[in-house]
Amino acid sequence: MTITAVTDIMEAITILCFGMSWPISIRKSIVSRTAKGKSLFFELFLLLGYAVGIARKCIQLAHGSSGFIFFLSAVFYVLNFIEISIDVALYFRNRKLDEERDRAAAAK
Repeated sequence: MTITAVTDIMEAITILCFGMSWPISIRKSIVSRTAKGKSLFFELFLLLGYAVGIARKCIQLAHGSSGFIFFLSAVFYVLNFIEISIDVALYFRNRKLDEERDRAAAAK
């Protein structure tokens, strides 16, 4: 096994582990219906990081990188980006719900 294969496997495992946490965060955002405790700034930085990771994979692909693990890690980057995007959308939904609750409470 080459060093490139080993590092590709390590990268895929890392991204997979990060990606496993996003469905939990999405579920919490859906169930809690509040943006309190969430950091939009944090999630936007994560989106930027995954966008850079996807760009890196595109550059590597253009220079001849390939193989199952290479493509698997690229898929994980895209899936994580999508999951974080969903969580960001839920943040805005929940912030709106928070504002509606605050207005209703102030009106009482």
